[in-house]
Amino acid sequence: MTIVLKTENLNKAYRFGGFINRVKINALDEVNLTVESDEPVIISLVGESGSGKTTLAKVMLRLVEPSSGRAIIYDHLVAGEGAKPSKHEFLSTVQPIFQNPFEAFSAYRTIDAYLMSTATRIKGLGRSEAEAAIEEALTSVGLKYADVLGKYPNQFSGGELQRVSIARALIPHPKMIIADEPVSMIDASLRMNIVNLFLSLKETYNTSFLYITHDLATAYYVSDYIAVMYRGTIVEFGTARGILTNPQHPYTQLLLDSIALTDRKWERTTYVASDIEAKEFQFTGCRFRNRCPLAEEICTHERPAPVVQHDGREVYCHFASSSTVTLENVG
Repeated sequence: MTIVLKTENLNKAYRFGGFINRVKINALDEVNLTVESDEPVIISLVGESGSGKTTLAKVMLRLVEPSSGRAIIYDHLVAGEGAKPSKHEFLSTVQPIFQNPFEAFSAYRTIDAYLMSTATRIKGLGRSEAEAAIEEALTSVGLKYADVLGKYPNQFSGGELQRVSIARALIPHPKMIIADEPVSMIDASLRMNIVNLFLSLKETYNTSFLYITHDLATAYYVSDYIAVMYRGTIVEFGTARGILTNPQHPYTQLLLDSIALTDRKWERTTYVASDIEAKEFQFTGCRFRNRCPLAEEICTHERPAPVVQHDGREVYCHFASSSTVTLENVG
């Protein structure tokens, strides 16, 4: 089996405040995640704002250096000690798609110039070959070279420009595309078009996706695997269907509380989540304990280890080993 994605004891710490009131935030805290497959896959990274999912994406895109640990994508060490791939090698393996497509392009440079630069500098193609590669990539997202030639970003809608971003990422034929909230700034009526595009491109280009999102409905629809994050830690990881139809971590259940899935209806609870607090990032035990209806003394001082369930999923909960964790069991 090929290592599609692997993180080993990955940490990223930030320090905020002045000399006296300085606070350390562990945005990533001992993140261990392994996905192996001989076929392309879509891995969704889900969680609320402040969960660490974007920080994890930035580390794997080499936009942020980890404090310790390392990250591997398709057998390439991309982050951490010893990671020294050339920029060309890295961008041939991994390509990004960002949340706001208008921030990914300068208003003073034509779109085709960006695409040509990607084809010639990263792919190493001559002019005519580059034009053919650009045409191929644009066609795969429902556009044509003539649609973008000589045009600037402000001449496109958000949905169109995001399609251009995807086409640009496809030109080098990367092994993985990391998409950070790629549909959050697109009109709701067009979001599924982009999500369906990911499914199509996975097969056509043999490309895997790391899909960062807070939209559990699209994550369920598009994913092969899902990793749920909370305050810089993984709390549950496994197949998409397994996790979102039978969640075993209390946080995953709370995330799913407000959406309906294909084979069950989620009943809302009266539980109200607390505000994000920096101190939760510094907990030595379970980071979720202040919000967890199952929390006991052990959660205060002992960090839960991953418990591997019968279906292969990993659940980071002290109460996951003996039986399925359900809020209905809480009296």
